[in-house]
Amino acid sequence: MLERVEVKEILDKFGRYLVTQSRSNLTRAGRRHTDELYSTLDYEANAFENSFQFDFGTNDPKTFKYLDFIDKGVRGAGGVRKTTSTFNKRNNKGKLWKINAKDSPYKFTNKMPPLGALKNWAEDKGLSAFAVQRVVYHQGIKPTYFYSKPYEKAFETLPEELVEAYGLDLERFMEITLTEKKDANI
Repeated sequence: MLERVEVKEILDKFGRYLVTQSRSNLTRAGRRHTDELYSTLDYEANAFENSFQFDFGTNDPKTFKYLDFIDKGVRGAGGVRKTTSTFNKRNNKGKLWKINAKDSPYKFTNKMPPLGALKNWAEDKGLSAFAVQRVVYHQGIKPTYFYSKPYEKAFETLPEELVEAYGLDLERFMEITLTEKKDANI
């Protein structure tokens, strides 16, 4: 069996890799407008006598849900376009909206995304916040898998001895470490 110090070192390496790769993926996906999510990504690892604790996420409860929305995406409500865009020369009136994130556990149904969350981004891009809100509602948010892919890759590199000793399973491990906590220490 691995010593506690060895387990802690393995988990720290796992956590550093996860944070680094997740941040790189956010940058590549162009999801660093305010750097709020980027700068709050963190992990905590502890090794005990017969167990260990590994938490990954953000230390800000406000951005915890957002982390999952960006990773898994949000399914759009869909529907039929009522007007044609002034930016698009084709006539899209009466055509269906393209829906992003069809496999996401999250979806817009009868409530639009909050305007405040989109306002600064839209203004910086020279767009109408209301138009952006409407498009996001109908089309959804594309998944980035910014932490899911590095998580799966890093899990495969964990020493077999650690996986066997603690009976780890990728899906169960992800579920436990990404669980939202009641307090501010996520």
